[in-house]
Amino acid sequence: MAVTATLSNYRQTPRKVRLVATLLKGKPVSDALLEVKLLDKRAAAPIEKLIRSAVANAKAQGLSVDDLFVTELRVDKGVVMKRIMPRAMGRAFPILKRSSHITVVLGEKEKNTKGSPKAEEKNEKGVTSRVRTMGKNTPSKTKKKTTDK
Repeated sequence: MAVTATLSNYRQTPRKVRLVATLLKGKPVSDALLEVKLLDKRAAAPIEKLIRSAVANAKAQGLSVDDLFVTELRVDKGVVMKRIMPRAMGRAFPILKRSSHITVVLGEKEKNTKGSPKAEEKNEKGVTSRVRTMGKNTPSKTKKKTTDK
């Protein structure tokens, strides 16, 4: 089951926030919180707060916090405020004050089940082995060219 938390209109550029977000994707919640606490980036504090909010949402739904990991940490473009900077000879240059929408999605680890989706078969001794499939990377039979002298 997925648990989400969102932060809208965070006043920092998405490019800078994504630097923090990419470090945390796919990590367990405990590791992500520890790592984001040690980061020296301005976006680390709001993302930490957002992950803690998602954990609280998971607790409210009755999920185990130990099994949670960050499945998705998405940073989208928000509102862009446009300002002008006066320049020489009456010109005006644009200043774009960008903002971000941050979404955290936490998921549960799936329980390990015996058997894998890959095909298995038993040999005469009862030992399971994976079935090998013939693909492009298998050695092909090539004939050696011999030259008669």
